Amino acid sequence: MNQRLTIGRHSSPYPLVLGGMGVRISAGSLAGHVARCGGFGTVAAAGIGVNSRHFNGRNLAKADPLAFRDEIRKAYAIAPQGVIGVNCMVAVTNYEEMVVAACEAGAKFIVSGAGLPMQLPGLTSERFPDVALIPIVSSSRAAELIARKWHKNYGRLPDAVVVEDPDTAGGHLGEKPEKIGTGQYDQYATVRAVKEYFRETWQADVPVIAAGGIWDRADVERALAEGADAVQMASRFVCTEECDADQAYKQAYLDCRQEDIGLIMSPAGLPGRAITTHFEQIRQGQLADGLRCPSNCLHKCTYKESGERFCIVQALDRAQRGDVVNGLVFCGSNAWKADRITTVAAIFDELFDSALELPKLVSNG
Repeated sequence: MNQRLTIGRHSSPYPLVLGGMGVRISAGSLAGHVARCGGFGTVAAAGIGVNSRHFNGRNLAKADPLAFRDEIRKAYAIAPQGVIGVNCMVAVTNYEEMVVAACEAGAKFIVSGAGLPMQLPGLTSERFPDVALIPIVSSSRAAELIARKWHKNYGRLPDAVVVEDPDTAGGHLGEKPEKIGTGQYDQYATVRAVKEYFRETWQADVPVIAAGGIWDRADVERALAEGADAVQMASRFVCTEECDADQAYKQAYLDCRQEDIGLIMSPAGLPGRAITTHFEQIRQGQLADGLRCPSNCLHKCTYKESGERFCIVQALDRAQRGDVVNGLVFCGSNAWKADRITTVAAIFDELFDSALELPKLVSNG
């Protein structure tokens, strides 16, 4: 299997996009090595400033864009010719600033979800026209809304679309909790519907990327056979030497059972998939610490507004630094399949029979 992926002006040897994992799980190291191996490497924006050299415990708004630039540069140091981009959540309060910071640091693509990125082209098109824009959706209806809005206001369409399966994807999910896990969602029917919409309505061949539940070569082959142009994979890359998380975070994947993975309700008002073994201890630990909202990082947050639930950035940061008992470990539904620490290159070799001499990376931007 060897199918190049081209999105906008950027092309990689293999049809794989690293899924964004916030609060420094997919930061410069992991993104850089995925790009070096021939995929699209993604640095996640959410909470990137926490546990960075710029953060003093109170200045996340200032630390975030500075740390974001650091991690993008780190990724390029690993893969100077690679296709490196970012994931930016619409739900965060510094969304616009982080998008611009990423573009200024050389990001070649922006994946955007946790809300519909209706204003995204307005932040990039004039100053950074070669940056590929990739919204995340779970329905063809959402893709249509974005396309019409972008075309009317900015005269452009998405360069690609990620179709995320809420029944299997990790982290924050763009679906109501009562609709997740009912068995009614058909990811690949949605993939084909999105592709057909762009062909019929806009006469455009927009790449569609399948996300959620992609773990091994058989999953990749199925996605491509079902009409996807590429896959987005995140959880599979956590248990690699290059992942930016602490070893204890990776060990949580190795130790978890299928029944340990479930849904939680994030203070952002979105359901999320995580390892739930120690979930009740997150809030108790924060109460014991006397934690208050430290960063105003989300537009909508029940913890900020009423003290309900927990501070998600602090919970994710604790886990990333190794405290998986009092922290939150996001994961996809297949994380229980992790059985060893490996390397990014070994995963690419398993998925694509990737040669040591990679095809030339192409990026005109």
